[in-house]
Amino acid sequence: MTDPAVARMEEIDSGGEYEEAPHHPASSLSERRRARNAIFDAWFTSDAAQKALKPKIKEAKLGGTADEELSVHTLINRQGDNIIKSPRDYQLELFERAKKENTIAVLDTGSGKTLIAVLLLRWIIDEELEHRAAGKPPKISFFLGASVTLVWQQFSVLETNLDHKVARVVGADGADNWKKAKWDKLFFENKIIVCTAEILHQCLAHSYITIKQINLLIFDEAHHAKKNHAYARIIKDFYLTEPDEAVRPRVFGMTASPIDAKSDVVQAASELESLLHSRIATTDDMSLSSDPVKKPSEHILWYNTLPQPFETKLLQAVKAQYGHIAVFDRTLGACPEISRDLGSWCANQYLIDALCEKRLRRYEVKTERAFYARSAMGDVTELDKKQAELRSAIDFAEKERKRPAAVEQHELSSKVTELKRYLGMQFERETSQRCIVFVEKRYTARLLDALFRKIGTKHMRSAYLVGGNSDDSEETFSFRQQVLTISKFRKGELNCLFATSVAEEGLDIPDCNLVIRFDMYRTMIQYVQSRGRARQQNSKFIHMLERDNNIHSQTASDVRTQEGAMRRFCRALPADRWLIGQEDHLESLLDKEKTLRVYTEPSTGAKLTYGNALGYLANYVSAIPTTPGELRNPVYNLSSHGGKFRAEVLLPVGPVKSAIGRLCARKALAKCSAAFEACLQLRRQGELDAHLISTTQRKLHVMNNAALAVNMNKTNKYVMRMKPTVWAQSRGTLPEELWVTIIDFPDGLEREHRPLALLTRTKMPDFPTLTVFLNDSRESRVTSRQLKHPLELGEPHTIDKLSSFTFRVFRDVFGKKFEEDPTQLSYWLAPANNAFTEAHKIAPQEALDWPLLDSVYQNDEFPWTPDTPAASLIGRYLIDRWDGGRKYFSVGIAQALSPLDPYPIPEHVSKTARTNGDNSIIGFTSRGRAEWNPRQPVVEAEKLPLRMNLLAAPTAQEKEAWSERPKAFLCPEPLRISVLPPSVVTSSFVFPAVIHRLESYLIAIEASEMVGVVCEPDVALAALTKDSDNSGEHENQERVNFQSGMGENYERLEFIGDTFLKTTTTISTFIQHSNADQGDFHVERMLLLCNGNLLRVATNIHLYEYIRSMAFSRRLWYPEGLKLLEGKGANKKEEDQVIKHALGDKTIADVSEAIIGAAFVSHDRPNERWHEEQWENAVLAVTRLVGSDKHTMRKWADYSAAYEKPAYQITENVTASTRDLAEKVEREHPYKFRHPNLLRSAFVHPSQTLMDERVPNYERLEFLGDALLDMACITYLYYRSGPDKDPQWLTEHKMAMVSNKFLGALCVETGFHKHLRYGKSPLEPQIREYAFELVEAKRTAGQDARDYWTAVEPPKCLSDIVESYIGAIFIDSNFDYGVVQDFFDRHVRWYFEDMSIYDTFANNHPCTHLHNLLQTTYGCQDYRLMVKELPAADGLEMDRKDVVAAVMIHDERQIRPLFQAEGC
Repeated sequence: MTDPAVARMEEIDSGGEYEEAPHHPASSLSERRRARNAIFDAWFTSDAAQKALKPKIKEAKLGGTADEELSVHTLINRQGDNIIKSPRDYQLELFERAKKENTIAVLDTGSGKTLIAVLLLRWIIDEELEHRAAGKPPKISFFLGASVTLVWQQFSVLETNLDHKVARVVGADGADNWKKAKWDKLFFENKIIVCTAEILHQCLAHSYITIKQINLLIFDEAHHAKKNHAYARIIKDFYLTEPDEAVRPRVFGMTASPIDAKSDVVQAASELESLLHSRIATTDDMSLSSDPVKKPSEHILWYNTLPQPFETKLLQAVKAQYGHIAVFDRTLGACPEISRDLGSWCANQYLIDALCEKRLRRYEVKTERAFYARSAMGDVTELDKKQAELRSAIDFAEKERKRPAAVEQHELSSKVTELKRYLGMQFERETSQRCIVFVEKRYTARLLDALFRKIGTKHMRSAYLVGGNSDDSEETFSFRQQVLTISKFRKGELNCLFATSVAEEGLDIPDCNLVIRFDMYRTMIQYVQSRGRARQQNSKFIHMLERDNNIHSQTASDVRTQEGAMRRFCRALPADRWLIGQEDHLESLLDKEKTLRVYTEPSTGAKLTYGNALGYLANYVSAIPTTPGELRNPVYNLSSHGGKFRAEVLLPVGPVKSAIGRLCARKALAKCSAAFEACLQLRRQGELDAHLISTTQRKLHVMNNAALAVNMNKTNKYVMRMKPTVWAQSRGTLPEELWVTIIDFPDGLEREHRPLALLTRTKMPDFPTLTVFLNDSRESRVTSRQLKHPLELGEPHTIDKLSSFTFRVFRDVFGKKFEEDPTQLSYWLAPANNAFTEAHKIAPQEALDWPLLDSVYQNDEFPWTPDTPAASLIGRYLIDRWDGGRKYFSVGIAQALSPLDPYPIPEHVSKTARTNGDNSIIGFTSRGRAEWNPRQPVVEAEKLPLRMNLLAAPTAQEKEAWSERPKAFLCPEPLRISVLPPSVVTSSFVFPAVIHRLESYLIAIEASEMVGVVCEPDVALAALTKDSDNSGEHENQERVNFQSGMGENYERLEFIGDTFLKTTTTISTFIQHSNADQGDFHVERMLLLCNGNLLRVATNIHLYEYIRSMAFSRRLWYPEGLKLLEGKGANKKEEDQVIKHALGDKTIADVSEAIIGAAFVSHDRPNERWHEEQWENAVLAVTRLVGSDKHTMRKWADYSAAYEKPAYQITENVTASTRDLAEKVEREHPYKFRHPNLLRSAFVHPSQTLMDERVPNYERLEFLGDALLDMACITYLYYRSGPDKDPQWLTEHKMAMVSNKFLGALCVETGFHKHLRYGKSPLEPQIREYAFELVEAKRTAGQDARDYWTAVEPPKCLSDIVESYIGAIFIDSNFDYGVVQDFFDRHVRWYFEDMSIYDTFANNHPCTHLHNLLQTTYGCQDYRLMVKELPAADGLEMDRKDVVAAVMIHDERQIRPLFQAEGC
């Protein structure tokens, strides 16, 4: 996948020694681009460029390369599977037949004809090698394809499955011009040539090779051998003309049907046999196979009769203006038919696509040729006129293209409408379904794809697939595009293809479960082959037929009749041409075994016998859901015992992992005995019901992620707790004592300030220091200190004084006048003294400023009178009685001004005052509300800002308002002169933010106590904080509806909590399901930790009330329970204050995980030796929040207490081999196993049978070790990274630490790979090759390199070993996580001490590196990536081309070559 940053790539630059093109300042972007192109083109043709662009031999490492970056060869090789696994019995019989005589295999699509060809090639080449050793002349095999597509596909298959050299030759290789020497070299170096029939025919015709130099001819899709086809000509011209039949090559043909047209089956089969000089061999019953070819059910989808062809309005408009242009004739002529078949939208789209800019040059060339062909010396003005008309037509169509319009129902034909309806049902939800819609014409596929991208469901991911040959009416669809499209279809990136006949045969299309014939097949073989694409279980094949169309109905009937005739022909073949397909002739074999066991189910009478056990067991395994495309079969391993045989059957899934049968005289009976034993065990465990049918599918449906997932959208409104319950516990009464918390500002505020005392009915916890943002953007700390003893309220009027001060702050500072009822106060405020440092040593009575409290208690305000000294007005807090937004600190007396003077700053006078002519100072102060004393002084003051959310940094507008705050000139008489001194007011303005945060801490503490855990207040609050709509989505994207000032959100804690949850539920699952396999483990664990379960529990305990999703509000911070008399909101009732917030289900589940993370982080000690007490709080949180009897642990020791050690672990019978293994591994990691068999189990691959090892394989331990390693890696990242590293960063960097690449390298570095016990022979060379490549990568990178392992892809089993070993030492140490941490510190930590090395591991694209380097590191914006295609070295246009890529940095800088790479 191309990196988004590459979107700007258009041209390339590099530099060398050449004469640089003259540079002139570009006056526009387009001119500058042209100038850069000129510089690049000048370099590209220079000698330096040619030297730089010489091909370089490079060993590519393609393990993690995106498909778009790979060659066609590599793409097809990636798809080419090893098909020689378990040949079916009829395939082996057909192979034996083909060894003896020329054979045409007539078998259904998907029945494995290619495998027979591979087996035959192996045998032929083995024979050839013997002949060459005996001195006979060399011969070569040819595999012929009817098309280039088939050649590429079959070449990939043969290259994957044969260990002999295979060559591929197609016309694009320029083979027509090859000389004999080149052919001789090709024949000498290879044993097999895969090519088109035409290539071989030409080679024989030129006598570059003779027919007797060929030992095998394989004809793929042999039904093409008729008339003058190259297949037929090879036989007639060269094969039959060789008089000596002994030297003729063996012939093997493959086809799904001997006929591909409407003809007599017997006659067509006879002609095919004659042409290929072969005999047909077939079977009509694929059930003879152990893995039968699945046939789809067939259905008819009727659509209403189509209208006659018609012209759309757009077509009429185009024809009216441009219908006379000859080059448009074909396009305009096709539109009416498209309108009829597909509808007007598709017809208009076809027309617009045809009249596009990129086709203009093609039309111009055609027009020029026609003009000069008619009159070589004609007047070119006529040509110019024609060219101008072409341009006008393209411009007309472009305007139509830019008109956005939804697709209307009336714009679709009845045929398309029916298809839309049916596909809509199939893709109405996310599905693993794969669909191919077959059409006849290329443009139909393209238009339907374009249409369904607009009208299809969001779960439908479509593309179109057409052949490579094209005319001028359609764009070329390269073979590379075909392979890429199929690759995406195979991987599920696409799930619906609109395809022409190219998908019927040739291309390797992954099995589908839905095939729709949108356009009717024309022949029986088209019908058979397209139907053969639907061969998954329960597949469907849909015939789309027009109502009342007799031709359609007759065609559908004819093809089925012809297929039936072909089947009857196959059944009528002589017995010696039938394939029996019964291994070891089981029926006759069973007749000889008279003592075979039979089990009869008492309740139903169902019987289990040796004859049906194999089928029962196969059905049981196939019923279990697996990864799409993965085939699960029982695996049988045979061993010989004194002339008899015993088999062990291994089951890939389920509680029964293996079963061993009795000794039998024959291999086949031994397999039946093992299957019989397995079925008995499955019946005992309830896996087979009373009818011996699998019950497993009913048990595993809960693993469906869709059933366990929750909604991320904000679908519900939940009550949000606005105040902690501690405030209401004794409200309504007068307290006898109050607890004192001193709030101070050690970093200072904008003005002189003083500490405040918060007095509460109950003792407050120790709050963390919080930060506020001052108006000038400075950060200032706010501390809170609790006094050791409470303040006794026995003194008279003490509570009245405190209440009076508190209500005065609310009125004077915040403009809220409450009914002064002290019984309803949640808390009280008081001025604190400055003269103390250690709060816990101060008596509460000494901490408060009682003189100020007395003054406030005795004075409502300081009104101005003529006797008031002017000097007493300085340093006062002044309040506008009528406008709560006008509050001031007085700073001096303006001696030169009087109340009636014009206001010194005219622009601050209101428009009304200016209109009324009252622009005096007294008018500015009083707003003309009364008559005032004209002899009062004028006070110079500073207006206070109204910003209250000091928890968030000020906005740019707020900072500007603060920096430009003006002076004010006021008269004191109209104003309220507050008793509160400015130092108290300054601190009080910070109080709303402080109390909001303290209340949030208290609510978070209450949430923790509800869960039953103890957390640090700031950590608990972070766990409950959702500060944006997309919190928790873990993506690098801008936050939606972000609310500043809420502090750290839950994302990081959710990440660490999710990890701990996974670890603990993995351990509990492991210890409580001793006989379960890995699949069952995942199911059981998912039921515990899935979001659906977390949501259920969280909802039951009302966790949603505690979530903080709202930032500070200037309307909601006031204490509850008070009656508001004056101020905003005075008329609102108490119930109006109930606040609800919209939360997605996933948010609530995420917060549950975050609380687990908070419990973990609050008590974990990352730099100390691990002790189980550190994690007990988090264990308790897990138990509370998963709410399941499957996890009841309340402390860490409960895990080991619940674990029952299996017999193999505690047995004293430890083999010498196991003890030797323990000694070797202890030298590689210093841990001594108490139970060596646990270690043995950690190194047993699933392919190793229990019969050989007597200990289980490593899958269960790997499941456990995977979670433990995750825990070690994520805690390491969590503590090393700062709070700025979000879960996206943590996830991406964790990927490196737990990747198969790293763990595979670690396995080799520790030496663990040498101890693996496996039953698959391919593992040994894979491990050996990887270990060698890793050593080479390390040597190349240097001994100090820590990321050398990223260049090599290991076998998966190596990473499994590391994880299973970690699981083993954890269990052996009696669940001591410290041993896991020790392993991490010794073997993993060193590689990841510098995490910046892996910044791009998750998205390792070179262009991303370049953009980050230039933009972020160097701050460079003036650069451009450029690219240019080079001609293909071998002339093969369908493969990807080489490109040269370069970067130009500043126009004047000389370009230097960057790299040469293969492009798409």
